[in-house]
Amino acid sequence: MNMSAVARAHMPMAITACGLAVLLAACGEQADTPARITAETILVDGSSTVYPLTREAARRFRRSARGAEAVDVRFSGTTAGFRRFCAGETDIANASRPMNREEEAECARNGIEHMRLPIATDAVSIVVHPDNGWAHDISIEELGRLWAPEAEGRVGRWRDLRSDWPDRPIVLFGRGQDSGTYDYFTESVTGAARRSRHDYTASEDEELLAEGIAGEPDALGFFGIGAYHRHWDSLKLLAVDNGQGPVFPTLDTVKAGRYQPLSRPLYLYVNLDAFARKPQLRPFLRSYLGGLRSWIHFTGFIPLGANAYAESLQRLAENGTQAP
Repeated sequence: MNMSAVARAHMPMAITACGLAVLLAACGEQADTPARITAETILVDGSSTVYPLTREAARRFRRSARGAEAVDVRFSGTTAGFRRFCAGETDIANASRPMNREEEAECARNGIEHMRLPIATDAVSIVVHPDNGWAHDISIEELGRLWAPEAEGRVGRWRDLRSDWPDRPIVLFGRGQDSGTYDYFTESVTGAARRSRHDYTASEDEELLAEGIAGEPDALGFFGIGAYHRHWDSLKLLAVDNGQGPVFPTLDTVKAGRYQPLSRPLYLYVNLDAFARKPQLRPFLRSYLGGLRSWIHFTGFIPLGANAYAESLQRLAENGTQAP
């Protein structure tokens, strides 16, 4: 299906055919697993939002570093990824939110010291089926009414949100409870992380969610902007109104701080013991952060300023320091 004229006019960034091919190749499987995992393999798990970025960084690193040990990249959701990271099972946690107090305490109990490296900015996107001809924008207040726990069994039809919307069921899709996107979205729209209704199709796999929304005319769902870009021709993007008028998540609106409260930073958390012990971890991170600005536009995410990457590279050169 073709994307609506409204959504096409407000695409956050143009995706070239080459860039889209790169990204689709990076997201076609659930894990980027080497043929053989050794003691030197860099183990990465966590956010499925960040997964395409880290997987592409790993592919580029392996191409450029002759004889480099493999980087094993998987996704299980930010929350699940932090559980593994704080148990000492992985070297890098991909994260779509900062660690919370409980996770920091668990890492401390297990002696896991770490540094946090910001890598990009994401915009949580609200999407519907492309044949949806009535919804072009939605407010944070409406999202809150729709996703609040008390909405379950009570707010389930489009006209429940706006009287001029049709009397049709809303079929909800969203990230699962091991996802940092779920935590961030629920905090932004219902006022508390993990406070939401549960009668929706939940998954940590953005590809499955996109497929489900594209196949359901009454669907509404949320996930990171990268997933929308990968499926722009089979989804319709909604503008979001936080009380100051509807805003699409574009490069300009996100950088200007206008797409609020659904813009958020993305991170890598790095185990400092592994950073000192695994010889390929430091060059992998240098390759990742040093090259990201040259290819991040293929992914639909928003780059940080050049100074932010320079500061992270300086921290790597100084053997890593604890994140503030």
